[in-house]
Amino acid sequence: MIEIDPQHLADRYTAMWTVQDAAERRAAIERLWAEDGTHVLHPPAEMREIAAELGFEHQTLEARGHDAIETRVARSYERFVEKQGFAFRARADAVRLRDLVEFGWEAVSTETGDVVGGGLEVLMLDDNGRIKADYMFPGA
Repeated sequence: MIEIDPQHLADRYTAMWTVQDAAERRAAIERLWAEDGTHVLHPPAEMREIAAELGFEHQTLEARGHDAIETRVARSYERFVEKQGFAFRARADAVRLRDLVEFGWEAVSTETGDVVGGGLEVLMLDDNGRIKADYMFPGA
């Protein structure tokens, strides 16, 4: 496993979610993620409740591979950055334990600077230090 500064990785990861240019966003994804990397989202409670009411046993959302992750990041950008005026930043708490990196993140209003949300991220890295699996827990 290559040496990686967990805070630097956390900062690059959260910055990826606010990249405006689609080509730059795709390049950031390819630098950060393994080709078959998976983003797994533990959705907010209201989404889980609706899924359960509809008969879904598993209430996690998953995007696998660069194309699906690019779609996920682009949709998040459109909703939260463009429409709601948020930026994302990593908290200064990133830690690494073998192939896992854990850190908290915050959603910040670009208008007021107020923290309006956040969550917990757990990244599993491959031998090249790229993201193999990303477990996102908004609201944590």
